[in-house]
Amino acid sequence: MKITILTPVYNDWKSASKLLEEINTIVKDLDAEFSLVIVNDASTEENILTTNQTENLSSIEILNIKKNQGHGRCIATGLKHIFQNKEFDYVIPMDSDGEDRPEEIKNFLEYINYDDGKVIVGERVKRSENIIFKICYHLHKIITYVFTGQSIKFGNYTCLPKSTVEKLINDKSTWCSFSGALAKLEKDKLSSPSIRGTRYFGPSKMSFVNLIKHSFAIIAIFKSTVIIRSILFYAIYLILIADYISIITAIPLASVVIFALYIIYISRRENLEEFNNSLNNIDNVDTIK
Repeated sequence: MKITILTPVYNDWKSASKLLEEINTIVKDLDAEFSLVIVNDASTEENILTTNQTENLSSIEILNIKKNQGHGRCIATGLKHIFQNKEFDYVIPMDSDGEDRPEEIKNFLEYINYDDGKVIVGERVKRSENIIFKICYHLHKIITYVFTGQSIKFGNYTCLPKSTVEKLINDKSTWCSFSGALAKLEKDKLSSPSIRGTRYFGPSKMSFVNLIKHSFAIIAIFKSTVIIRSILFYAIYLILIADYISIITAIPLASVVIFALYIIYISRRENLEEFNNSLNNIDNVDTIK
């Protein structure tokens, strides 16, 4: 069985080096052939992997992106590159900063042996962030469920069979949001408990504004459902407050309209032509091993 691990990196080569070492140790006794594809998202720092411990990995590549495109689109580009250029049975996308714990790769393989051919998602059962982030995360899950009917409890850390990778690289939704696209395309998924790890080095580079955009990008995958539910909410709420209309009672109405319009705006990220041309944004491929 051939498994390719896919991880985006922007400047944090120290973390990427530590991740590579940990993966090399973890996969030593696993019954599979592992390779690693790193997507260098136009880093401004020199891309140096400072480890010689790679004996348990069959190959290591760095895709050097010309123009910074963001974490999610790096994964999308990496999936397209892997599908077109590598032999594989599964792809495991994961963060390179330690928050996706390499030891959980063992769990993915146990699920593969139990039910081969299904998507496995790392379902968050415990997070390591501060209380404000956790509150915002739960609020995101509530809003997502209310407006889309989807309960999405996973991020990038997943294990994807080749058939699913093919679906993802041919769907424009993947260019907008990886987890949203996966939720849309694959209904029958296995869930593996996943504990959010702590970063190897330094604070997160993800700003609060970008976290909000990331949340809305997931919801935008289901924009048709969002529009329908927004209209229903608007109609029902308007009936309920018909005798009590005021500036205060109209605030929820205005909020829902603004929310729906912004979701439509974000959904413009779904661009199949850009996605299909994403490999043109690869400057070169460094073969480390």
